[in-house]
Amino acid sequence: MDSNAVDITQTRKHFIILDGLRGIAALAVVVFHFMEWVFSDFSKNFIGHGYLAVDFFFCLSGFVIAYAYDGKIQKLGMIEFFKARLIRLHPLVVLGSVLGLLAFFLDPFSSEANAYGIGALILLFLSSLLMIPAPMMEERAFNLFGFNAPSWSLFWEYIANIFYALILSRINRAILIVLLVLAAGTLSVVAYRAGNLLGGWAGNNFWDGGARVFYSFLAGILIFRYNLIIRNKFGFIALGILLMLAFVMPVLTWSWLAELLVALIYFPLLVSLGAGSTVSPRLKAVCEFSGNISYPLYMTHYWAIWIFGHYYTSVKPSMREVTYVIIGGVLFLILFAYLAMRFFDIPVRRYLNQKRVSSIKLKG
Repeated sequence: MDSNAVDITQTRKHFIILDGLRGIAALAVVVFHFMEWVFSDFSKNFIGHGYLAVDFFFCLSGFVIAYAYDGKIQKLGMIEFFKARLIRLHPLVVLGSVLGLLAFFLDPFSSEANAYGIGALILLFLSSLLMIPAPMMEERAFNLFGFNAPSWSLFWEYIANIFYALILSRINRAILIVLLVLAAGTLSVVAYRAGNLLGGWAGNNFWDGGARVFYSFLAGILIFRYNLIIRNKFGFIALGILLMLAFVMPVLTWSWLAELLVALIYFPLLVSLGAGSTVSPRLKAVCEFSGNISYPLYMTHYWAIWIFGHYYTSVKPSMREVTYVIIGGVLFLILFAYLAMRFFDIPVRRYLNQKRVSSIKLKG
């Protein structure tokens, strides 16, 4: 879900509104994760389609990766490309895993930790650090990554990056369209079979995540390569509202079809519009903050969601109390994400990038 450019693209145009939209999508995910504990029936959940934010992330990522690396990855080299992507993404994978492990032991509303031996915990933690799916925790619905559930989409992001470097960066536009058609057909089958586009996060729906990234990542690349950027004057607020409509649309009998159309058409359209719109000076800082905080928020919030879920199921608070807890929890997690970004992610990435640049100079 990353869309920040790396060293070789720092002088190029930055899509500020897309940054802002990415932040809105990350916030929608956090709210959805709180609300799904309260309303397991998504038809009663005002943000019952919040999980579609991941498809938006995948599409946005495909667009930005193509923008940043098309025509340059051969000169940069695949090894340096993978290093750059790991430096951008993995520090928060590590932090999210550590936070998940700590919360697993310190959660005052759960005794889950007592059910696992030291060997199993080490295996689960290492799998989380190394992004190796391990759907072993039954009480956590066999999440691919029990200590930090959102890592499932980062796993598929990594797979997409590998395919980009090895294959997608080398193929022409005609072949890309053929692949996109195949991906659209695959995603349609998944949506119809499952009845939604929720899958990808657990052992029993693992391949659904592949179908979701397969289409959306390719769609993002296609938008860049065919220059399908739509110039417009919508601006950040209007496009933000349009994005939110996808997350708050009602859950109905034919929702699988609505979700499919959102992923196939609506999100690529929003990426095209976001790339072609301009932000007013007074909202530029908002978009920049929203974009900067999006990935840290996405990767550092789920430890608190588990604690909230165990609190909700064990204490059974009133709806009024739950409302206050969720509002306070969202605000706290935004602050927490900012601190994680400011004092961990940025310093670690700066250090690792300096080491990478020094290594390149020595080789040169």
